[in-house]
Amino acid sequence: MGNKRFAFIKTDKKLIKLFFDDIIVIKGLGNYVEIYTRDQKRYIYYKTLKDLIENLPDEFMRIHNSYIVNLTNIESFENNQIMYKDLKITVAKSYRECFTNTLHRMML
Repeated sequence: MGNKRFAFIKTDKKLIKLFFDDIIVIKGLGNYVEIYTRDQKRYIYYKTLKDLIENLPDEFMRIHNSYIVNLTNIESFENNQIMYKDLKITVAKSYRECFTNTLHRMML
């Protein structure tokens, strides 16, 4: 993807510019995704998680069948849960090893 910093999504008949850094988590809802941003906005977008993950920068990681998180915006990880403010998402067993390996590579 190079170092793209933003993308456009089509929602409510208009194109909205989303900066990747602002995205906290993307939740899959079948053929749709719900994108949560740092300014507490949510966008519904017609795309599957599987299609989306291929177009996202490296700091985005699938941690569950229904969730992609932006590692840039995680505040902590404890008891297999990712925390961002009052949002807690459990890392699914099938994604756990890959996720913890990635975190270990990012440690000081």
